[in-house]
Amino acid sequence: MSSSYLNSQFLVAMPNVVAGDFDHTVTFLCEHNDDGAMGLVINRPTDLDLGDMLGHMGIDHDGLSEPGPVFWGGPVQPERGFVLHRPSGDWEATLTIDNVISVTTSKDILEAIGQGRGPEEYLVTLGYAGWGGGQLEQEILHNSWLNTPADTAIIFGTPATDRWSAAARLLGVDPALLSGHAGHA
Repeated sequence: MSSSYLNSQFLVAMPNVVAGDFDHTVTFLCEHNDDGAMGLVINRPTDLDLGDMLGHMGIDHDGLSEPGPVFWGGPVQPERGFVLHRPSGDWEATLTIDNVISVTTSKDILEAIGQGRGPEEYLVTLGYAGWGGGQLEQEILHNSWLNTPADTAIIFGTPATDRWSAAARLLGVDPALLSGHAGHA
């Protein structure tokens, strides 16, 4: 893996530059290479409750301790679920991103979560954010995103409403001082 790839990084949307659905988002980059990038937005809870989603899918969820929200992961394939979690278990379709986090797309992890046998820490999203080859790099050059190494404490331990500010603080800046009017020297 090239050091220029941003796997396991947060993309912090710059205010007044990134608008619409991505305004003030934090995206966890699962995969980034010459062909493009794929990430999950981690701070946009939907109105859909995980227990309701599992019930709609016909998955037993009697062992689900705290249902919590399902998150909007991005606009691509919004009907497809992704579970961001600490590496544990042996799931059918898992991408291990690094030693501390994985993403799984198979139904078996949802069944385990519903029965209380899933990973201790997880975040469920519908959809993902995607970029074609070179697209993300161009957006970063145009000051749309700041990037910083991801922190699992923000993903799993920080309230969704505070994740953007917390991720911006990882960069050593006061989020209140971020402006979309940046330039290049």
